[in-house]
Parts: sequence; structure tokens; C-alpha cells
Amino acid sequence: MDKIPEDIKLIDERIKKLKAKEAKARKDKPESQFAHATKTGFRVGTELVSGVIVGAAFGYILDKILDTRPLLLIIFLFFGGIAGFLNVYRFVKSEETNKE
Repeated sequence: MDKIPEDIKLIDERIKKLKAKEAKARKDKPESQFAHATKTGFRVGTELVSGVIVGAAFGYILDKILDTRPLLLIIFLFFGGIAGFLNVYRFVKSEETNKE
């Protein structure tokens, strides 16, 4: 069962060629500072908002199930905010290492 079918090999080769072609096209057009800043800003905002929304959703669902109305919503909202900040921190650290 170690043999890879021929059609899968062909698809893999085609994917590698297309990735190389894309990398070459991206080298020709470097990303502008504005585009990079916009992308980074959207990423940071999305990380923060998504953490809070997911935490609030978990808290709301658990409140409905356990009938503890606002308590778990508030707790998980707080945890979601912390998770969002941790995700932003990890992203910023990875950006710093990429610049070096």
C-alpha cells in the first residue's frame, strides 16, 4: 500500500508548479506598507472580537443549560477577552520574529 496512484502524483506535481508560479509572481510585486498595515489591523481586530464573541456564546449556552443566567456569560466573556488578547500577543510575537 506504499504506492501512490499516478493521478495523485500528477496532481501533486501540478500543485507544486502552481505554488512556484505564485511565489514568483509575488516576488515581482512586493506588498506595500499600507496593505501590510491594513492586513495586520484587520487580523488584530478579528482576533479580539472573535475571542469575545466565542466566550460570550459559550457562557450564554451554559447559562441556558445550567440556569445560572448572567454569571457564566460574564465569566466566559472575560475569558474570551483574555483569549483574544493572547491570540493578538502570539500574532505580534510571530510578526516580530518574521521581521528578524
